[in-house]
Amino acid sequence: MANTTSADLKLTIQATGENSGTWGQITNTNLTILEQAIAGFETVGITTGATLAFTNGAVSNGKNQVLKLIGTIAGAVNVVVPDTLTKAYVIDNATSGAHAVTVKTSSGTGVTWAAADKGTKMVYSDGTNVVDTAFTDLSSDYSPQLSANLDTNGNNIIIDDTKSILDENLNEFVSFDTTGTAVNEFTLANASTGNKPTITASGGDTNIGISIQPKGTGQITLDNLTLPAADGTADQILVTDGSGNLSFTDNSGGTSWVAVKTSGFTAVAGEGYFCNTTGGAFQLLLPASPTIGDEVSFVDYAGTFDSNALTIGRNSQPIQGAAADLTVSIERAANTLVYTDGTQGWLLRTK
Repeated sequence: MANTTSADLKLTIQATGENSGTWGQITNTNLTILEQAIAGFETVGITTGATLAFTNGAVSNGKNQVLKLIGTIAGAVNVVVPDTLTKAYVIDNATSGAHAVTVKTSSGTGVTWAAADKGTKMVYSDGTNVVDTAFTDLSSDYSPQLSANLDTNGNNIIIDDTKSILDENLNEFVSFDTTGTAVNEFTLANASTGNKPTITASGGDTNIGISIQPKGTGQITLDNLTLPAADGTADQILVTDGSGNLSFTDNSGGTSWVAVKTSGFTAVAGEGYFCNTTGGAFQLLLPASPTIGDEVSFVDYAGTFDSNALTIGRNSQPIQGAAADLTVSIERAANTLVYTDGTQGWLLRTK
């Protein structure tokens, strides 16, 4: 009876009484092939692709357990294993060049390393196709656990859009919303004793702001100070209620001075006016609905009030307790009126 060959590793199966004088040599070759399949390592150059050898009854590169693929590739290449064979491999893609590498059967499909993927995969040929075992992919393990710290070895952690990091109770801790064309990001930095950890905007743009947005009518609290839920109006200021709540209010302190006036106008509380009556007398009409503490200031800009008086129109409110407009005819006059109530109305702070 003649020798035969095993289906997968192509070992020589010796028939009874065959190979007198060479039996030991053939057996040793079979043992070497088994060693290749269990622990063998070989470097395979694949500059333009390669077909792994599976020679009957002989040591061959395709029979090794671990294959390291090397060479500078100028385009996508295939590493081909014969059809009908079943075998597992650990394959390290150590090629140079940003091109895809596919390990496949002669007529079936295979496993592809993307252009930038220079990693290691465990794959197997099922006799028809080469399949990824996914041993390097945790997607099928719904509760993976580490026995030590995770070291990314200089690589990034990739998180899918709208996915989250969960806490120990499996509740969402941080959610990620990605931007396909992103160039800016956050940089988080810890700190040594006596220094502050930082959250910094970083990225490709020269000037990068930071946006913090609450949900719905929620508010932002920084260092126990809660910011208003909405913007105020122009020139308002932030005040605290003493309990950590900030709100916008009108600025009742100080005077906002306005450009020179040369004709009649209606004043706004909190503003001061340089009034130039060189071209003729005119009226400053006080605000219509003042509240206590409102102030209006005016100055004789050109020193002409004595020849062209400024009239302060009371706008239905008393001035100095009188239901009459106020005429200012003193050269270089400078006055501030403060509103009190409906009885005394506007009072002059200076006379």
